[in-house]
Amino acid sequence: MIPDRVATKPSNRPIKLLDEVSVNRIAAGEVIERPAAAVKEVIENSIDAEASRIDVEFSNGGKSLIRVSDNGHGIGERDLPLAIARHATSKIDGSDLLEIDTFGFRGEALPSMGAAGRLTLTSRRMDAASAFSITVDGGSVSDVRPAALQEGTVVELERLFHATPARLKFLRSDSAEARAIVSTVRNLAMAQPEIAIYLSEVTSGGKPRAVLKVDAEKGEWGQAMFSRLRKLIGRDFAENCVAVDSSGGGVRVFGFSSLPTFSRGAATQQHLFVNRRPVRDKLLHGSLRAAYLDVLPKGRYPVAAIFLDCPPRLVDVNVHPAKSEVRFRDPQSVRNLMVAGIRRALESQGHRTSSTISDAMAGAFRPEGGASGDFSDRFDRFHRGDSAIPRGRGGSGAHQPALTDSLPFDSPPEPRSVEPPPGALLGVARAQIHQNYVVSETSAGMAIIDQHAAHERLAYEDLKRQFQKKAVEVQALLIPEIVDMLEPERTRLLEAAQTLKSLGLEIQPFGPGAIAVQSIPAILQGANCKNLIQDIVDELDGGEAALAVEKRINEILSRMACHGSVRAGRVLSGDEMNALLRRMEETPNSGQCNHGRPTYISLSLQEIEKLFQRR
Repeated sequence: MIPDRVATKPSNRPIKLLDEVSVNRIAAGEVIERPAAAVKEVIENSIDAEASRIDVEFSNGGKSLIRVSDNGHGIGERDLPLAIARHATSKIDGSDLLEIDTFGFRGEALPSMGAAGRLTLTSRRMDAASAFSITVDGGSVSDVRPAALQEGTVVELERLFHATPARLKFLRSDSAEARAIVSTVRNLAMAQPEIAIYLSEVTSGGKPRAVLKVDAEKGEWGQAMFSRLRKLIGRDFAENCVAVDSSGGGVRVFGFSSLPTFSRGAATQQHLFVNRRPVRDKLLHGSLRAAYLDVLPKGRYPVAAIFLDCPPRLVDVNVHPAKSEVRFRDPQSVRNLMVAGIRRALESQGHRTSSTISDAMAGAFRPEGGASGDFSDRFDRFHRGDSAIPRGRGGSGAHQPALTDSLPFDSPPEPRSVEPPPGALLGVARAQIHQNYVVSETSAGMAIIDQHAAHERLAYEDLKRQFQKKAVEVQALLIPEIVDMLEPERTRLLEAAQTLKSLGLEIQPFGPGAIAVQSIPAILQGANCKNLIQDIVDELDGGEAALAVEKRINEILSRMACHGSVRAGRVLSGDEMNALLRRMEETPNSGQCNHGRPTYISLSLQEIEKLFQRR
């Protein structure tokens, strides 16, 4: 039974200003929606205070305690009451809200914490004789009092949301909130390699347990950044990523992004920063997806840490209370710069594939109960092209029969004495097994190549180059196709009309609520125009107006390449196998097929010897 609608009466209450405590509690819901948000705000203040070390402690997922200590320049006695007042800040003077070059500037975080819990702020300026402290408990402010502190600032937040118990009910479990804190601190630490950051969880016994610890990195900033990412994202990422660096229009995109064969099933390992501020931005995430458009299959995501630096006037960081979203003055230029930079970095790697594939292979061959070995040096020499690797142990150096001696071939490969040409990292073909896998000897060990997957990528790259060289062939429609659509979608689509025209898709307005498709790329002849237009509209929110057309074209090219590639089951001659290896070495993206799977795997001689327990 459906209950009757509850009748409401218009309020006859007079309009009045809310008191300061109510205003702060409302602000707390916007800025401090969970303990991790409080941790983020305070750490950002420490970064702005030029701290070189930040210690963070929490207990019960941050609900009962959050304590952040730093060795920054501190807050003076007279400034402490202002620090916990709304809209009070030392970061800006209010004359120009576009020149924001600090992390915290809204002046709401500390008073919001004091309205939602018990906040104690203790600080000592470098030139002060002593430290001072102030407390805000549920909005009630204490007097400033002397305190004991050697340097910097300590922010202690206890019983978060005890003053607003309704919000406390919406927090997740202690373990879930703790994970959010770790993730927040980790993201902030990625962009600050020059700062030592230590995170600890205070147990029920009162003892801190280290959760995350990164010392300040030394050396040149780029190298320090790479070292910090290696610690925080992982060694596997560091060994299977490419360096990205692209500049234009006052904007620089740099960082590290994974090889296509080193991917994840979710986008949780994509870390994006604007002027070293962690952000969640549709445009940037969409640009990262576009950069891997034809090298990763659907449902796979790259691992990345991408930093975007630009003058403050080119980006608005004040569009979200927690400053986690941004708005660019020229979003399309930023997208193009990021996509082009990542694609160029991936293509520069040629045939390189993920080294972690070697680990998986080694694990599959390792006998049960056998020595697992230490694979810490995997592929170091292979990627350097170092041929000075021991050729085995315990042998007399006598000739061993080639692998091909016992395998039938319609046309045998080159004699065993043939050596790899200089710089040929994929070596010389020695055999074809199961009529699909080419086995090659490299200067550092061996490689196994999937002939169909490899040739499929080579054919695809050839087709793309041919398509790009002759420009886009356009197929004009004899009768324009009329597509009905909602007005907001129509407006967004027409704004992208010039970009779409450059790809061969010409559209024009056709009265209210409709557009007319005048021409399409010739390669899409026979395509359903309505579905094509809808795909493009779906991409527009991510700033990817042209992506749907490009994706459709690439999918067709990929399908053609698949039909034109060397099939599994075909016996290859030695010349054909080696020609395949040489083309792979000189072709961008040849380390993975059109669907993102590896085209080859490698084992160094050291790894082979470990499999046989020779090391």
